[in-house]
Amino acid sequence: MSRIGYKTVNVPAGVEVKRDGDQVTVKGPKGELTRTFSSVISMKISDGAVDFDRPDNNNKTRALHGTQRANLNNMVEGVVSGFAKTLKLVGVGYRVQAKGKTLILSVGYSNPVEMAIPETLEVKVPDNTTINISGISKQEVGDFAAEVRAVRSPEPYKGKGIRYENEYVRIREGKTGK
Repeated sequence: MSRIGYKTVNVPAGVEVKRDGDQVTVKGPKGELTRTFSSVISMKISDGAVDFDRPDNNNKTRALHGTQRANLNNMVEGVVSGFAKTLKLVGVGYRVQAKGKTLILSVGYSNPVEMAIPETLEVKVPDNTTINISGISKQEVGDFAAEVRAVRSPEPYKGKGIRYENEYVRIREGKTGK
């Protein structure tokens, strides 16, 4: 049984946590994040720390307890230091370029795939096979990285496709002829 919900979320100096009903707002040096939290879990905001407590031990309440604590911790970490993911394109002729708020992927289809970059994220293309995605919301960074990866996920025979920077793709053996 996880007890992550009982851990205190430390709030560094320069970060402000406010709760207004079910809405929790975290302001910090990199920006502001707002999220809806369940009112079942009680949240005690004190000077430099936030504690969560649950009223009972049923399964749904226990799950919410740890989830809400982790979400708030990610919000605090995001407004302080932010989150980043790096994607690599592997394959002959695979390349990427960023034009304004559009990401253009040439990954072996007959036409390039154009993706709109969300306003809250920053996408950099240091070279034509690397994509750096950064932002203050862990969920938005991860979701957009997953969307980009889904355009051409790595295939198991040659390993071609879009993969996370440290992702290992197990290469399978192909057919064996007689």
